Parts: sequence; structure tokens; C-alpha cells
Amino acid sequence: MLNHSLKPTPADGPLYQLADVNFSIAGKPLLRSVTLDLAAGQVTGLIGHNGSGKTSLVKLLARVYRPTGGKIVFGGRELADWPHRIFAQQVAHLPQYTPATDGLLVRELVSLGRYPWHGALGRFSVEDRHYVDSAMTATDVMRYADRAVDSLSGGERQRVWLAMLIAQNSRCVLLDEPTSALDVGHQLEVLGLVRKLADEHGVTAVVVLHDVNMAARFCNELVALRGGQVLLRSSPDEMMRPDCLEQIYGVPMGVLKDPDNGHAIGFPR
Repeated sequence: MLNHSLKPTPADGPLYQLADVNFSIAGKPLLRSVTLDLAAGQVTGLIGHNGSGKTSLVKLLARVYRPTGGKIVFGGRELADWPHRIFAQQVAHLPQYTPATDGLLVRELVSLGRYPWHGALGRFSVEDRHYVDSAMTATDVMRYADRAVDSLSGGERQRVWLAMLIAQNSRCVLLDEPTSALDVGHQLEVLGLVRKLADEHGVTAVVVLHDVNMAARFCNELVALRGGQVLLRSSPDEMMRPDCLEQIYGVPMGVLKDPDNGHAIGFPR
């Protein structure tokens, strides 16, 4: 399903490197002195309370915003120096609030994921159709192919948008709360798919999640933000401790182990 010529290898080092990054809007600082490496081929979860800077950070990584200070490097090259179309082939971004679909059919929306590869006047090839079909099958939306996106439930629409990102066949996916409209079963499916893309195809994923338990279950690494700064960064096992969770969320927290699978479960005390 994926183009392995884009697959990062361990020798590539971090895919993203941020050095003393600051970001403000209308004089209000949203991110302050963020220095961070994001590993290639792994799922990194961004966690923290509302207003901690998670969405702002993802938008900087996606080039929706430009930093007001510091430097961001992607694939060994400064982020701002990437040509627009080539960067769009490398990085796919699913924002927290998706744009209106204006009556598009599901297959049409998923097919837009191929746009960076052939442009507006390019011919839609057999290879493009293969990527679209594979993405729709992987996200279980093929049965909605000829339905209007607007006619679907919130959870169904979210899976269609994810299919579009997968069809894009990018080196990196940036997902801002991709499970917010999904029931528990589909949350597990979507995050399991994101983890599979990383483990089996070397895709790098950066995912904003509010549910720390889901983040700990599916991410290789967690980065906790608070007040626009990196508060903690570690593996899920190290992060899922009462003292760490209390620092992140500002309330007393407890942690239990699931007796069936050993997953840590955090809860407010």
C-alpha cells in the first residue's frame, strides 16, 4: 500500500528537529522555547490539558503556521525551505476541525489525497486508484464509497478523512484529535491502524490525544505540554505514573494495571 522509497530508516535520525521554537498570535505566546526531536517511524503522542499548545505545535509541524522564533528542521532540511508540493507529498495533516465537504462523495474525498502527486491537471492513474482503494479498505469505508460525506455520522466521516490521509501515501501523518468523534471501538481501530502504519511501513505519526490511556496504549513516546512548554517526555511506561500524570493534569491521579494485558490505566483520584 505504501511507497517504500519514502520509508525513513533508523540511520536518518529524527524526522523533525525543533530548536528553541516560539509561537505567538496577536502578542499572546502559545509555545515557548520548545526544543524537541521527533523520531522517524514511530508514533508520538502529544498530551496535556486544553490550551497547553498541542494544536499549535501540530500546525507548526504542518506549516499551517510559521514559528515566531527558533528553527524547525524536517528530514534534515529547514521546514520553510521545502517546496510546497514536495512537502505535501511528505506530510499529511488532519486538523481538529475538518473543512466542509460541499457534497463530495466518499470516494471523491479520499481521492483528493492523491492531489499532491499529480496536481490539478494531472491524470488519475491506476496506481492512484490502488492507493485510494487500499486506504478505503484499511479504514472500513469502502461500503460508503458512493455516499455523500455529509450524509455520514461524525465517526464515519472521521474515518473517511483518515482514509484520505492514508491515500496520500506520505512519510508522516499529523493528526489532531483523530478519535474525538469516534466510539471506543472505532477509537481502537483508528489508533491501531496508525500504529500499524508506523510498525509495518515506517510512517511517522504525531497524534494529539486527550485520552492519556489511549495515548499510552498506542504511542511509542509521549510528549506532555503545559503552558506552551514541553513539561515531560518519555515512554508510556515511564509517563504512566501518578506523579507524572499529576504534573500534567494538575489533579491527583492514580494508576492501575489491566490484569489481562498489563496496560497502565490512569484515573483521577
